[in-house]
Amino acid sequence: MLELHDVHTYYGLSHVLQGVSLSVEPGEVVLLCGRNGVGKTTTIKTVAGWVKPSSGTIRFDGSDLNGMASDRICRLGIGLVPEDRRIFPGLTVDENLRLGLLQSPRRSASESRKIMARVYDQFPQLQVRSQQMGTSLSGGEQQMLAIARVLVGAPRLLLIDEPTEGLAPIIVDEIFAIIERLKADGMPILLVEQNVHRALTVTTRFYALERGQVVMHGNAGSVQDREALDKIIVV
Repeated sequence: MLELHDVHTYYGLSHVLQGVSLSVEPGEVVLLCGRNGVGKTTTIKTVAGWVKPSSGTIRFDGSDLNGMASDRICRLGIGLVPEDRRIFPGLTVDENLRLGLLQSPRRSASESRKIMARVYDQFPQLQVRSQQMGTSLSGGEQQMLAIARVLVGAPRLLLIDEPTEGLAPIIVDEIFAIIERLKADGMPILLVEQNVHRALTVTTRFYALERGQVVMHGNAGSVQDREALDKIIVV
């Protein structure tokens, strides 16, 4: 469904991604892991069109994403949940969610209502706080809002960047439960997460990055692969 082949990305003169190749198949949750600063977030942003690759190919469900604007990539069905959540100040939870409807502007009003109702069913805490300002929510609730806002756009692939960073353990459990439910629903996900051991329990495969390169690709359910991963990164 998603395939990167030999992707190179620069920030100015800094060569961040140095030939990254990876794939996400339909229904898979794939972990992208590694130490801080190795290019995980840059990979996610490059797929979403927030950063332009200098070379290599990125394909999504048969479409070539190279050079495509981020809004068009979004409308193709790739939803990005960024690390900083980007909750809009001055807007309520409900208003933040409704912005997600703009990802599919041709949807009818009745379809939009059904989608909003479904998302509120998935995130009952957000429904309780629907008229509260989004930025007044706790960190965990803001993360739920960031995920829910993308789901309102009915994406076909999710990119999720560091969803549990800075959250209390009990909230981390809730976020991973959400990812588990999305996986059960067949949603393909490329997940960047520092809590590697926990992330491996909800993922299918993993890629480990070092200095902008994939240094290992393994099966999340393989004890041998997980032990090899422990030797590559600090987990």
